[in-house]
Amino acid sequence: MFGNPEQMAQAMRQFADMLSAPQGSGPVNWDMAKNIARHAVVAEGDPSVMEGERRQIVEALSLADLWLNEATTLPSGVSAPQAWSRSEWIENTVPTWRKLCEPIAERMVDTMGGALGGSGLPPEAQQMAGPLMGMLKQMGGMMVGQQIGQALGSLAREVIGTTDIGVPLSDKAALLPGGIASFSEGLEIPADEIRLYLALREAAHHRLFQHVPWLRSNLLGAVEEYAKGITVDTSALEEQIRGLDINNPQAIQEALSGGNLLKPEETERQKAALARLETMLALVEGWVATVVDKAAQGKLPSAVALAETVRRRRATGGPAELTFGTLVGLELRPRRLREAAALWRALESARGLDGRDALWGHPDLMPTAEDLDDPEAFVLGEAAWDISQLETKPDDSHPDDSGPDDGKDGQA
Repeated sequence: MFGNPEQMAQAMRQFADMLSAPQGSGPVNWDMAKNIARHAVVAEGDPSVMEGERRQIVEALSLADLWLNEATTLPSGVSAPQAWSRSEWIENTVPTWRKLCEPIAERMVDTMGGALGGSGLPPEAQQMAGPLMGMLKQMGGMMVGQQIGQALGSLAREVIGTTDIGVPLSDKAALLPGGIASFSEGLEIPADEIRLYLALREAAHHRLFQHVPWLRSNLLGAVEEYAKGITVDTSALEEQIRGLDINNPQAIQEALSGGNLLKPEETERQKAALARLETMLALVEGWVATVVDKAAQGKLPSAVALAETVRRRRATGGPAELTFGTLVGLELRPRRLREAAALWRALESARGLDGRDALWGHPDLMPTAEDLDDPEAFVLGEAAWDISQLETKPDDSHPDDSGPDDGKDGQA
């Protein structure tokens, strides 16, 4: 009657993990998620970083950061380069994953609590069942934590550094020797060139996010805004939960293993958030590709081939993007990388490095999705834009701005 003894013991351990979550810690038991993720990578083999590997990566990141000084006006963003094992990647990136995942995780946990507890109960009965509902929400949090833990464990086996998804998952620049080795498979390119090229990308991302203070919050805000429009398919969830055997953790994991329960609402607000997110990701990736190509020019013979390999990897997506889609309900990858890179190159030709990088000074200066369609018009039109136009009254029918008092009248 108690099922398989080993499965029952595993279920009891997970139940104990669920009860160990501190009150008010959020919808997901992140300690449990981390443990599941680390167990997943250890089961596949996660050797510690050897001192020789660590030294090679630290030297590559330091040299890459030095090369970037000639390709951008933004200062260094690499203060303490590091080499991580897959388990160390999980430990160091969970705080950012928490920000990315909790908006949708909370929605899923609330829905699971209702589905498990019978949301159709009368209000009086629901009030009496309050403590039970709280426990059921904890069970929902455990289930979502299982899904996140499994997803992070899968992602950790393929990532190269902290910037694979386009948003730095840590404020420290780091590369994974195991991830570099996986990326290098099938490439007939010297290992030191591959390592240095990937270090250039990692260091360029960190320059951008360290010295453009609004960028990280802008991207995370767009993800959160999009997540607010995600709904959980309650009927599908109830169907899966109805026949669920709580003694079978594998069945619980399979029931929640895909993103098929997450359904975006096609609202204008959500479409706008998605468009803003995709455009900003493309601009980030396009800038990084432009800067890295310039820094590697004449120094890395295989830079062009490596750039194309990375471009295909980012444009077509892979397990990393699929994992992220499962966690937050959308694919996080730049869809217009080539157009964005062309725009940054045009800006550099027209205005130089200073003029190109100056656009990161404020989000209102950034190109829009329409500008990616016509980069030449943006490059030429933006140069003629004058901030003094903001001081002109909207109903001013006399466009003569030659007098020194016009600005004062506009302010009055």
